Amino acid sequence: MRKHSAPSYPRSIQSNLMLTKSICTSLAALTLTAAAAPQKVTTLDIGASAPDFSLKATDGKTYTLNSFKDAKYLVTVFTCNHCPDAIAARDKINQFAKDYKNKDVEVVAISSASMDGVQIWENAYSKFDDDFESMKKVSKAHNLSHPYLYDGDAPQSTSLAYGAVATPHVFIFGPERKLLYQGQFDDGKRNPGPAKTKTVINTMEEILAGKPVSRPKTRVFGCSTKWYWKKGLVTKYNNEWNAKPVSVAPIDTELARSLAKNETGKMRLINLWSTTCGPCVAEFPMLVDTYQRHTLRPFELITISIDDKADADKVSTFVKEQHLPLSRWTEKSVQQEGRTTNNFHFQGEDLEAFAKAIDPEWQGPIPHTVLIAPGGKVVWRHTGALDEQALRNAILDEMAKANIR
Repeated sequence: MRKHSAPSYPRSIQSNLMLTKSICTSLAALTLTAAAAPQKVTTLDIGASAPDFSLKATDGKTYTLNSFKDAKYLVTVFTCNHCPDAIAARDKINQFAKDYKNKDVEVVAISSASMDGVQIWENAYSKFDDDFESMKKVSKAHNLSHPYLYDGDAPQSTSLAYGAVATPHVFIFGPERKLLYQGQFDDGKRNPGPAKTKTVINTMEEILAGKPVSRPKTRVFGCSTKWYWKKGLVTKYNNEWNAKPVSVAPIDTELARSLAKNETGKMRLINLWSTTCGPCVAEFPMLVDTYQRHTLRPFELITISIDDKADADKVSTFVKEQHLPLSRWTEKSVQQEGRTTNNFHFQGEDLEAFAKAIDPEWQGPIPHTVLIAPGGKVVWRHTGALDEQALRNAILDEMAKANIR
């Protein structure tokens, strides 16, 4: 069968075609660049009308502004899952929603964070990510009494329309859905306890009493909104992480005992593993993510392979392929301890003594993971494949108990 050859055009037409292709490519690149370019964020003025929206919620419904038409007052809170200020205010906002429900006040929370704009270390205080499925977990874990809506997909049009600059950022609208107040929920910042100034509660009491709002605007102290156009910062961090060197060092029983004593101010997670252990290999990427997630705080991950001494190259290759370097926040403390890495390979003969040095309660199966508080107390241990959510919960709960900020 005869094959059809590509059509042949005169040189002038070929040049025009090449030029057209080049222009189209350039326009496509400019479109992508423009889509990710920072936009001007302007917060609503007092007296402005509430912008409409149509957003899905964790309860499976889609809400619009009209969904709250039966409430005299609407309190719209822009928040997220990862920000420590938002986390601290979460239960207080939920209680406010319960307390004022019978006073004709409706509360709606809107997650304004884009997953594309959140760097992994910005999750250092959160058990949950900012995707929609994680919002469902937050709603369930905190038994939220108000709708929790998602505006994390580009272009985050609702958050932009309101001008939500931080989390949490509160907007109170009156019966005609005119803005009466915008700003902080209270002045508690990252303290989940009672605040000195209960700003929104005080404002709502003024409104219900028919008084003028004494402070219609307040400063919003919280994490800046994670807009989708901040993904350039995410890429920059990832590139820096991927450029870091990775190493594995031998470890003996004496060093193992020293690490287990944890005479530092850090929460220390030690994972015992092997390249021949299926669950160990499968969970390693999650451990790398866990380290990056919490590394902004006094936290470190130490991996110890118990492969045969002859498999040193195999261990080193695996760890490098998984790419587990020291983070920029951990390097200094590790150097102060006289170490150069957090990845080790036990190559000794007395595995019994080594096991006793790390965790006397370890019976031998791998993977085995221990969380060691400052001072050497094992505050959490697990043998077998790790559950990511359970690990996150343990790390953050134990850091809170140890008052590690």
